[in-house]
Amino acid sequence: MDEGSDSRFWSKMRSLFRSNGHDLEEQILDAQDGGSLKREDASMLLNVLDLNDTTASDIMVPRTDIICADADCSLRHIAKSIVDSGHSRIPIYEETRDRMLGVIHAKDLLSSLLQHDKEDTPVRNLLRDLLFVPEMTNVKYLLATMRSRRTHMAIVVDEYGGTAGLVTLEDVLEEIVGDIEDEYDVLRPDDIQVMENDILLVSGRSTLEELNERFQLDVTSEQVDTLGGYLSEIAGRIPTPGDFFTLGERRYTVKDADAKQIKTILVEPLAPQEEEQQG
Repeated sequence: MDEGSDSRFWSKMRSLFRSNGHDLEEQILDAQDGGSLKREDASMLLNVLDLNDTTASDIMVPRTDIICADADCSLRHIAKSIVDSGHSRIPIYEETRDRMLGVIHAKDLLSSLLQHDKEDTPVRNLLRDLLFVPEMTNVKYLLATMRSRRTHMAIVVDEYGGTAGLVTLEDVLEEIVGDIEDEYDVLRPDDIQVMENDILLVSGRSTLEELNERFQLDVTSEQVDTLGGYLSEIAGRIPTPGDFFTLGERRYTVKDADAKQIKTILVEPLAPQEEEQQG
């Protein structure tokens, strides 16, 4: 926004929050329809309202996808992990991911590596405190806590105190402003890539609900929530790369998987002759 539009935006916000009329969400939508608010501004405000209904577990990176390192690793090994991931900081654990010790910042690591007499510094000496929050922590509260603690990262713990996932300040802000991309961004676990000819490349963690809503796939299950889980349910095992399933008018081909989960799936429409054979 330029200075003038920024002033008008906040002026409108003050009037909305002073108002005692109908529901605030409706007021925001009315302001958008009336031209008082730009669409992107209205979208951000609605997202702010939704923060009350969003929890840390809704936006966290799952435990299995956390980029982290063991405290017994060398500084150079951890530096390589940071460079490869593109992150500016990663959590450090002791023995298992359920015992997170702290977070190491790239600049602290670099400072030690540049001083040859400190290359063997124990990783534990460079750690900063981590914020730990329960899975059901309200994201609005989480944002306020991260600001007050001046931290960019929080470990989400389950009811038993084990590590359930990780949330960054960027994850929280993306709930308000949408995706924040930088030069290091890669395909995330929940990404869906739309390709030519109605072909999709999706993560195994993509939810059936989102896929059905966006692409009318008509794939449902009472047992699982994700596409990877659904294909595993059908197969009765974890499918291997190259396995495919014909469901309705589409073929689902497993592109990447390990012993525990399906990572990526290619979803493509059947050719006309294949549809006839299906019929």
